[in-house]
Amino acid sequence: MLPPQDKTSQDRPVRSGLWWGLLGVLAFSFTVPFTKVAVEGLSPLFIGSGRAVAAAVLAAAALVLARQRLPRGRQWLRVAVVAGGVVVGFPMLTSFALTAAPASHGAVVIALLPAATATTAVLRGRERPPVAFWAATGAGALAAVGFAFAQPGGFGQLHWTDLLFFGAVLAAAVGYAEGGLLARELGAWQTISWALVLAAPLMAGVVAFTVSHQPPSGTPGQWAAFVYLALVSMLLGFFAWYRGLAIGPMAQVSQVQLAQPVMTICWAALLLGEQLTWATAVGGLAVMLCAGAAVRVRLNRPAAS
Repeated sequence: MLPPQDKTSQDRPVRSGLWWGLLGVLAFSFTVPFTKVAVEGLSPLFIGSGRAVAAAVLAAAALVLARQRLPRGRQWLRVAVVAGGVVVGFPMLTSFALTAAPASHGAVVIALLPAATATTAVLRGRERPPVAFWAATGAGALAAVGFAFAQPGGFGQLHWTDLLFFGAVLAAAVGYAEGGLLARELGAWQTISWALVLAAPLMAGVVAFTVSHQPPSGTPGQWAAFVYLALVSMLLGFFAWYRGLAIGPMAQVSQVQLAQPVMTICWAALLLGEQLTWATAVGGLAVMLCAGAAVRVRLNRPAAS
C-alpha cells in the first residue's frame, strides 16, 4: 500500500504554475507602456513586425540548438492560430492604438483579457458554463465599452483606438487559450518559438516594406523599449506564461492576469508620468472585478454528472 501523499506536495505543482504565470504577467505588464514609448519615434508597423522578427531569430536558434522536433499534422494549424493571435494580431493592433491613446487607457480596455481568455477556453473546450459566467463576462464587456464611451473628447462614440484595443484583446485571448493547450504537447517555450518561426516570413516582409518607405529612427530610450518588446514581451514572457498555463490548472493560472492592468497603470504613471484619473481607476476596477467573477465562476463550476 502506497503511503498517503502530503498535501503540500500535492499543492506544489499548482503553486509552480501560478508563480510561472505571475512571472509572465509581470513581463507583459510593461508591454503597453514600452510600446507607448517606442511609437513616439518608431513606426507602429515597424514595431509590430520588427519585434516579431527579432524574437523569431532567437527562437529559431533555440529550437535548432535544443534539437526540437517539428510540430506534426494539425499541430501546425494550431501553431498558426497562436501566431495569428499573439505574434501578429496583438502587437500590431496595440502598436497602432497607442499612437493616439494613453497607456493607462489601453490597460483598462485590455483588462477584459482574462474574461476573454476564459470565454475562448470555454468555447474551445465546448464547455457549458452557468448563466453567471456569461453574465459576468457580459458585464465586463459593457464596463469596458462604457469606459471607452465616457472618455473626454469622445463621449457617446467609440474612438478608433478602442476598436483596435478590443481587436487586440480578442486576438490575444485566442492565442493564449490555444497556446496554453498546445504547450502541453509541444512544451511552453517551444510553442511560442514555433509560432514566431511560422510567422517570420510574413513579418519579415512587413519589416522590409516598412523600412523601404520609412527607415526607422528613434532615440536610445525608444530603441531600448523596442528591444524589451522583442526579447521579453514577444519571447521570454511567453516562456513563463505558457509554462504556467501548461502546468495549470489553466483556469486558476489565468486569474493572475487580473493583476496585469493594475501593474500596467502603475507603470504608466511611474514611467510615463500619465495622470491616474478617477475614471481610469473606476473603469479599471469595474472591468477587473467582472473579469475575476467570470474566471472564478468557470473555475468553480460543478462537475458534470
